[in-house]
Amino acid sequence: MFSAGTARGPRGSERRKKLLQVFGACDDGRKGYLSREDLKVAVVMLFGYKPSKMEVDTMVPGLSKTGAVTPDDFVTLMTLKSRAQRSWGDHRQIFSVFDTHCRGFLNLDDFKRGFQRVAPRLSEQTIIEAFREVDGDCDGLVCYRDFENVLNYDED
Repeated sequence: MFSAGTARGPRGSERRKKLLQVFGACDDGRKGYLSREDLKVAVVMLFGYKPSKMEVDTMVPGLSKTGAVTPDDFVTLMTLKSRAQRSWGDHRQIFSVFDTHCRGFLNLDDFKRGFQRVAPRLSEQTIIEAFREVDGDCDGLVCYRDFENVLNYDED
């Protein structure tokens, strides 16, 4: 399986080459573009799963009209998809450090234990204030969505 990575920066040209290699391998008939089915095969090669029809429609809204994904469009799409997937995986991994009971939410005690692991010198008062800030709906629990909203705060 290839890694999509990102197409910018010093290694960006290498990543672009890899993405274009995948594009070439999936361009059935060497048409110069990927059809819907070709795109699904490319996603399998890069990310290890077959996307649903809805996911393909979401990735390429105009695909049903044109029926084609150009090499440049493919590089852009896969770079964005890679960033989104990596971000989601990183956030889930961070959340799981805090969610030691695998309940899908954190209470204040979970939050304190998590911070003791990752930032042991942080004061209890700071942790309590952080918990209150993250607990968006003030229900005394931090769900993954609350947690992710805070992690994505500077991206908005």
